[in-house]
Amino acid sequence: MAEEGGGGERRGGEGAEAAMERGPGAAYHMFVTMEDLLEKLKLLDYEEEALRRHNMRPLSRHYFALPTNPGEQFYMFCVLAAWLITKAGHPFEQPQEYDDPNATISSILSALRSFGRSVDFPPSKLKAGSGEQACYVLDCLAEEALKYTGFSWKRPAYPMEELEEEAIAEDDAELTLNKLEEDIAEEESDGEENFIDLNALKAQTYKSDMNNSTKQEEILESTTDAAEWNLEVERVLPQLKVTIRTDNKDWRIHIDQMHQHKDGIESALKETRGYLDKLHNEISRTLEKVSSREKYINNQLEHLVQEYRVAQAQLSEAKEKYQQGSGGVTERTRILSEITEVLEKVKQEMEEKGSSMTDGAPLVKIKQALTKLKQETVQMDIRIGVVEHTLLQSKLKEKSNMTRDMHATMIPETTIGAY
Repeated sequence: MAEEGGGGERRGGEGAEAAMERGPGAAYHMFVTMEDLLEKLKLLDYEEEALRRHNMRPLSRHYFALPTNPGEQFYMFCVLAAWLITKAGHPFEQPQEYDDPNATISSILSALRSFGRSVDFPPSKLKAGSGEQACYVLDCLAEEALKYTGFSWKRPAYPMEELEEEAIAEDDAELTLNKLEEDIAEEESDGEENFIDLNALKAQTYKSDMNNSTKQEEILESTTDAAEWNLEVERVLPQLKVTIRTDNKDWRIHIDQMHQHKDGIESALKETRGYLDKLHNEISRTLEKVSSREKYINNQLEHLVQEYRVAQAQLSEAKEKYQQGSGGVTERTRILSEITEVLEKVKQEMEEKGSSMTDGAPLVKIKQALTKLKQETVQMDIRIGVVEHTLLQSKLKEKSNMTRDMHATMIPETTIGAY
């Protein structure tokens, strides 16, 4: 157990060190790969040739980067991989939904190696149908398919910017900033051209001050109607609006801001790099101490681990024997229940026979039946005697009649002979 826990911590430390070596953005690299893959699939027209044939929906930007439905993602991965391999000039059989996933993955990786691509991860990483490995495999196959179709990336052609600004339809009632600046410039130019007499201006100002001083004694009262004042305000209000037209060159301001932010980040990074390096060194030393301590603890607890393993093996054997014994006990319990039922039946029969043997009612019935039989036998003997006597009398009577008849017949013959 200690070794297994230590192995898990060791693997976690190795994964953290690998992530630190690759940089802090390594965890988000698969999202960039997935977006590139989606663009390449669109160039290959995968929606018409692959998805419509299998009645599938188009992929999202991060479909294979995030695990959502492993079964559906793995099937989509196999379908796209088979289609891309066929698109790259290598005939590949379309996988079915109930095929062996290990065989399908090995076939896809074999086809990827045939293109000269390296595979430095175990095949089991692809069973989830998502992750960095799945994005890598599909991206490589998409590149090979684009190469086979003759597609090549070209430098982007930027459109020429027009020097003259487009005319924008404006409302005459609104005052633009450019128009305001032009009016101010015209007033300044008029002021420069026309000569202003300062003395006359001072005299005019003095006269107006005198007039105002004479009128200060009177009460100021407005003669303007409030309704007319509100109407005038509503009429003049649209002319007081100032609209600033958007400049088509605002992107330069954004670039300047980006450069400023970049300089700020670099200056802040110079200050924090030392702290980060110090923290990295401390973490590395701590990890080394933890690993060495872990090794020491594993060595110290080796005999206990062995004893635990032996005890675990004995426990498994005892459990197996217990299961076997429990199976025999259940069988014998069933046989015992059957024997108990037979014994209950036998006991019931014996009780019935014992009760019948101790009871005198049957014997009395037998005696009564014997007495009745004897009586009936006597009556039968009497009847037989009567019948025999009657028969004997009838026979004797018949015999006497015969002898009488014989004598009657013999007498006349003798008489006839005498005569």
